[in-house]
Amino acid sequence: MFDTLSDRLSGIFTKLRGKGRLTDADIDATAREIRLALLEADVALPVVKGFIASLKERARGAEVSQALNPAQQVIKIVHEELVGVLGGESRRLQFAKQAPTVIMLAGLQGSGKTTLAGKLANWLKGQGHQPLLVAADLQRPNAVGQLQVLGGRAGVEVFAPEPGNGVGDPIQVARASIEHARRAARDIVIVDTAGRLGIDAEMMAQAAGIRDAVDPDEVIFVIDAMVGQDAVRTAEAFRDGVGITGVVLSKLDGDARGGAALSVRQVTGQPILFASTGEKLADFDVFHPDRMASRILGMGDVLTLIEQAEQAFDADQKEKMTAKLMGGEQFTLEDFLDQLIAVRRMGPIANVLAMMPGMGQMKDQLAEVDDRHFDRVTAIIRSMTPGERTNPKIINGSRRARIATGSGVTVMDVNQLLNRFTEAQKMMKQMGGMMGLPGGRRKATKSPKNKRKGTKGGGRPRAGGPAGGFPAGMPQLPPGLDPNALPGGGQGLPPGFKLPKLDFNKLTKRPDDK
Repeated sequence: MFDTLSDRLSGIFTKLRGKGRLTDADIDATAREIRLALLEADVALPVVKGFIASLKERARGAEVSQALNPAQQVIKIVHEELVGVLGGESRRLQFAKQAPTVIMLAGLQGSGKTTLAGKLANWLKGQGHQPLLVAADLQRPNAVGQLQVLGGRAGVEVFAPEPGNGVGDPIQVARASIEHARRAARDIVIVDTAGRLGIDAEMMAQAAGIRDAVDPDEVIFVIDAMVGQDAVRTAEAFRDGVGITGVVLSKLDGDARGGAALSVRQVTGQPILFASTGEKLADFDVFHPDRMASRILGMGDVLTLIEQAEQAFDADQKEKMTAKLMGGEQFTLEDFLDQLIAVRRMGPIANVLAMMPGMGQMKDQLAEVDDRHFDRVTAIIRSMTPGERTNPKIINGSRRARIATGSGVTVMDVNQLLNRFTEAQKMMKQMGGMMGLPGGRRKATKSPKNKRKGTKGGGRPRAGGPAGGFPAGMPQLPPGLDPNALPGGGQGLPPGFKLPKLDFNKLTKRPDDK
């Protein structure tokens, strides 16, 4: 969604990096370009004016004029101001002192309220709560049925005493749901209300009636991030007519300019609580202003990447892998297959890679990344026998031909995977030694000649090994990209461990792919 704005800001900052000192003229020119970039992104004019005024004031201060790298200081200021525009700090839901906590959803028709209700219930269930979905949208055709389907997928109860499609009193349904939640021991009630194609008195009256009936702890306005400034005006109307306590941005994966997302917090004065990015129930998370600002400026989003990885790799899998490293056991293709499947659970590979710092400048290469490559790798490994996965050295020419035929790839594809995996095994052993794991320590060399060989080439992995954070043996990333040169590159790795240069060629789409 923020690609165009990110590209504009990256171009502005590139011009600044060549300057050793910033004059007032440089600051004015930079502020002018940033103002145009924000306005083109459909950010509300009052928000742009406040942003630029603060940027100019800080850029002319001592923190920039006395800095060794003034361009970096300006980027830091822009990042901090973006974080402020987006809300500063993320806010959690406010829970009632005595259950149930009531959350009322409001918004225009088509903004994604019903889907959001299912996602929120699924997320809360994952947090250990027992939510209840309430079908109080009785106007839109099949809204009740849609909520029941979403509740079934999430494993959450749906309170729907009325069939909907214009039948039933939504205020009475909402009121009755609170008593039902108490009887059924549900600690959170999520009320899905009706929307309209525009703001009207009837819509506001019904929303206010439901609010009065259930006395919600949170009134969350669901805003379609693709609508633009009209969505912000609608949020203001709901704030004044019903009273909202927070905002959820839906459809953040769209291709709109993103101005609504940058404006709604400042205009309404209410925090953005959650962000929704797709159709799946899992495409939903807490909104973090600092992480969103980093994404907009092309700095990546490592914290979200780590959180997604923690969710994708279950505890048993992590313990098993740790035990293998601690015990000095060999990393096998079976282990690699388990890790690859977990990475695929994190979502499209291009989206995962885009969260890595420095990837903002490689959007063209990321657009060419093809997830089917990982499906081919999975097919190759699954075409092997258990013995071949444990000990790939036994895979001779005839076995390679059989594996290629069974997985629908060429022998060259099998050879490339095995070669990369051999390098990955060496790297895993090297990492074990650097972390002081007993199984990873190198054996003593028998002669000074061998020792010299080991110090010359053995202490650094070759190109083509795994990227930091990805399973060993993972195909390479963009050509010439050195993660150690990126902001924070190599941090958190064992001392002396240098990440390899990465190459994207193996990940891109094939000419014969359809």
